[in-house]
Amino acid sequence: MKRGKRYQELSKLVDRSVSYDPADAVKLVQETGKAKFDEMVELHVRLGVDSRHADQQVRGAVVLPHGTGRTKRVLVFAKGIKADEALAAGAEYVGAEDLVEKITKENWFDFDVIVATPDMMGVVGRLGKLLGPKGLMPNPKSGTVSMDVTRAIADIKAGKIEYRLDKTNIIHCPIGKVSFGQEKLEENLKVIMDAIIKAKPAVAKGQYLKNVSLSATMGPGIRINAAKL
Repeated sequence: MKRGKRYQELSKLVDRSVSYDPADAVKLVQETGKAKFDEMVELHVRLGVDSRHADQQVRGAVVLPHGTGRTKRVLVFAKGIKADEALAAGAEYVGAEDLVEKITKENWFDFDVIVATPDMMGVVGRLGKLLGPKGLMPNPKSGTVSMDVTRAIADIKAGKIEYRLDKTNIIHCPIGKVSFGQEKLEENLKVIMDAIIKAKPAVAKGQYLKNVSLSATMGPGIRINAAKL
């Protein structure tokens, strides 16, 4: 893929043959995130596992200490008192069968995260083919299936992110925006990497962290020395 002149100029700042210390990588990603908007800093982690096997899945969620810089819209499947709690906690949308109908008939996806109480998963399950490919299906491991909807919503609003392997055994997730500065980006990076390392499957053999890199939205990838994480 042909890159623009600006990207090519920024790429000159990055030595592709070097695996940078985490602090240096964070500094460099800020130097290469110079677009006219506040670029998101993305983390990309290739793992030495095979996502085709259930016992080698790596998935979870973690609250970043400084959030991601994104305001997430939360949809909650709940009824009765739990629905009232969800609204009080700041959920943008709360409902049950009515939301299933809206999503299926109107192809409506004006939300970023779904939370559901356990008793509503039978209802949510009807949307599996629509939500699954978009990574929106609630899951107990990520804390989005819970009776404590107030806590679930608060965590999401505070900067909770979900991480999961894609089909190529890579985790992609945001760790903040360029404007966050060195210290906040480093702290967010440490928290998410600690979580990914802790989530290593027991059956995983050999090198677990195959490749770790950072990039700004419009910038080049910067490889991190995994041994320093």
